Amino acid sequence: MAAPAQVGALRALDAVLFTSVWVALAAALLGAASARALGLDPRADLVATAFLGTLAVYTVDRLRDVRRDRETAPARTRFIEAHAPWLTATAVAAGVAAGGLGLRGGPRVVALLAAVLALGLLHRRLKAFWLAKPFYLTVAWTAVAVALPALAGPGEPRHTAAVALLVASCVASNVVLSNLRDGEGGAARLGSQGALRVALGLLLPALALGLLGPDALRPLLPLPLAMAAAVIGFRPSERYGLLVVDGALALGALPAALGWLGAS
Repeated sequence: MAAPAQVGALRALDAVLFTSVWVALAAALLGAASARALGLDPRADLVATAFLGTLAVYTVDRLRDVRRDRETAPARTRFIEAHAPWLTATAVAAGVAAGGLGLRGGPRVVALLAAVLALGLLHRRLKAFWLAKPFYLTVAWTAVAVALPALAGPGEPRHTAAVALLVASCVASNVVLSNLRDGEGGAARLGSQGALRVALGLLLPALALGLLGPDALRPLLPLPLAMAAAVIGFRPSERYGLLVVDGALALGALPAALGWLGAS
């Protein structure tokens, strides 16, 4: 029988994972790290927008997909069902706050966020197409992480295409792993070994850019390295997918996001 402290720690971990706070943190750190690689100072309002917007979209998706998720993510589904009213309120509050912050960025930022929101709301329909999910999720995450700070400034972004490709490669690898764990899309058709090879292959451009690209991209090298570790150590368990696969994006972006590796 587990000790009370262990039970409490597991409940706290589940709360972070199942409320989508963890994946929202990954989006926020990815945005801050990308901003530094672009030669920009991360803006607190944009980082908060990425966090709150991701939290709102993913929470809504979890609430809407309870029936389907009951098979692939039973522990999360039980949590969602037990806390549905509170999660609904959280999604509404986060969405309103993200919208308010986004309005401060001007017309281009508003247009970008509206497009990402549309993709998020169409998620349930789009993911029915087996090749669509990796594409549109990669586009949405790269838009929030790279295009948002590039459009909003302050300053002129540099190496935008290279930063976008590095981030997109890592996000695409993340999506393949998530699909493999959930038995969805192309990953399900490829099988475990095939999907893992694709996930590793997608990281090659990011690794090449981090090692051989402009110096400003060097601080982003931990991002593909963390994702590669997640691929190599892949486990099909529910908490591995939520904690480690999504956490690889957060952990890999953290040093650059905080300026520990001299990104500027």
